[in-house]
Amino acid sequence: MTNDDGIDSPGLAMLADVAAGAGLDVVVAAPDRQYSGASAAVTAVQEQGRTVTEERPTLAGAPAHAVRAAPAHIVVLALGGWLDPPPELVLSGINRGANVGRAILHSGTVGAALTAGQFGARGLAVSLDVPLGGTEPEHWDAVREHVGTVLPLLRDAAAGSTYSLNVPDRPADEHRELRTAPLDAEGTVRTLVEESGVDGVLLREVGTDRPAEPGADRALLAAGHPTLTALGGLREVTPPALPVGAAR
Repeated sequence: MTNDDGIDSPGLAMLADVAAGAGLDVVVAAPDRQYSGASAAVTAVQEQGRTVTEERPTLAGAPAHAVRAAPAHIVVLALGGWLDPPPELVLSGINRGANVGRAILHSGTVGAALTAGQFGARGLAVSLDVPLGGTEPEHWDAVREHVGTVLPLLRDAAAGSTYSLNVPDRPADEHRELRTAPLDAEGTVRTLVEESGVDGVLLREVGTDRPAEPGADRALLAAGHPTLTALGGLREVTPPALPVGAAR
């Protein structure tokens, strides 16, 4: 189990509790700090060639490790021999903020789950739709029921399967039914250049102003539906026709 909000995130503690309650044998290994936007980067802080790790107090009774690395790097470690036996499932989250639309390309939460799939494990990214700049208490416990529904699907899925679950940030009794959903063309936020000069570039995150696509994940989530999207990893598409005489 990992995330991109860091090992002290309340979402990680909740997900560990849900997984342990479902009878899974849980090991927590998460970044020691915020790694949002890390995508599937495998960067890490190393000393004498070793990725730096630190044991932490248990989460939901599970052993916990703070790792000075991006979440996808942690997944590579876990599946590459650090954990014995290597995990069959990689749960990533619960992210503070939705991961919807094609913008999930940049998400460290989703990147960890996709990396698990690339290595032949099964990955699940879980996100709570906390609004940008939100100040109200988050409804982490509202995720519990939906993760419980999705976990059996994940365990029965083919090796390499990757799912993304998004949950409305409202009490569970206000949720509508769980829906499968395609990706919207955009996410919930976008990044703009606020200032630029000789000292560098200042970026600012703002909510997207493009209408959500009906039936896609962003629209369904805004309407109160938890959404589940099956994701595919990197793969080829049909190449363009080469001009006559092009190098072979």
